[in-house]
Amino acid sequence: MAAQVACASMPDPSRLPILDVAPLRAGGDPAAREPLARALERACREQGFFYAVGHGVDPALERRLESLAAAFFAQPEAEKARIRMALGGRAWRGWFPVGGELTSGRPDLKEGIYFGAELGPDDPRVAAALPLHGPNLFPAIPGFRETVLAWIDAMTELGHALMRGLGLALGLDAEHFATRYTGDPFVLFRIFHYPAEREPEAGRWGVGEHTDYGVLTILKQDDAGGLEVAAPGGWIAAPPVPGAFVCNLGDMLDRMTGGRFRSTPHRVRNLSGRSRLSFPFFFDPGFDTKVEPIVLAGAPPGDAARRWDGMSPHDWDGSYGEYLLAKVARVFPDLGRDVLPGDDVLPGRDALSGSDVLPARGEAPG
Repeated sequence: MAAQVACASMPDPSRLPILDVAPLRAGGDPAAREPLARALERACREQGFFYAVGHGVDPALERRLESLAAAFFAQPEAEKARIRMALGGRAWRGWFPVGGELTSGRPDLKEGIYFGAELGPDDPRVAAALPLHGPNLFPAIPGFRETVLAWIDAMTELGHALMRGLGLALGLDAEHFATRYTGDPFVLFRIFHYPAEREPEAGRWGVGEHTDYGVLTILKQDDAGGLEVAAPGGWIAAPPVPGAFVCNLGDMLDRMTGGRFRSTPHRVRNLSGRSRLSFPFFFDPGFDTKVEPIVLAGAPPGDAARRWDGMSPHDWDGSYGEYLLAKVARVFPDLGRDVLPGDDVLPGRDALSGSDVLPARGEAPG
């Protein structure tokens, strides 16, 4: 029986669509890909966000991940600091405290752990001291390391499947992105904890308005809510949907498609009265991959004037790694000065703004 494209049948048309992505997975029904591609195209063109169900990720793995994350963040700060980011060096891995990450120059009301592909000292990228490559830092909690690495593997597999759908949605071959950009993707994984806000402060956010840097973000969130997405009529909520991940597009896909597929601003405020956990996974082009526009008919005009920060990824040229380093160093400015001195962060001027100083921006959709 063909898998259905499940679009949310909610009374409010501003809600994000819910798409059954099972046809994109290995063994999925090829006949169901065409209607799914049409639904994906509309979601990516109009909103830049959608929910994915039928993703095939083991619910037991999800439960383990959430339980272990809660156990980690319940520890005293001194215990969490045993894997602080300063110990991760150029690999840029580990824990940061509440307020330790900036978005648009403001401290976020969250703490978190940064992970990436697990690379040993013999990996040529690690041996060459390439920033953002290296081993992860794991807490001494039984099963934590194994669960996180299993999650990264599961999300990477799902990322490849979703990119097949995005290629079809653009009228391209299903393997277009794998062949040119994401065959060996640069992947990052975060676990964020948003403490309960007893008395919300005006202008303070768990993470402020931002867009994501890369191609595709896949977000698992707990049931606390708090994620908001910019829409033509104003901000809309992206509440948790059982069995679904929130997916959104990043600046590099916006650039590749000439703005046809949107990198949409979003933000988080935890008003649930309790802790909130979120688990964003970033599936991005290869670190050394030059990101170039795809030739598509009817691409929209330049978008710098309408973007949240007045900057457009369409005005930038270079590899994804260069773009990423220039941004991440502003999210953790002190660590950036210590770990990425001099020419490691793009020399001279920022590739987007043409200035020496860029407002810090986060990459934390939820």
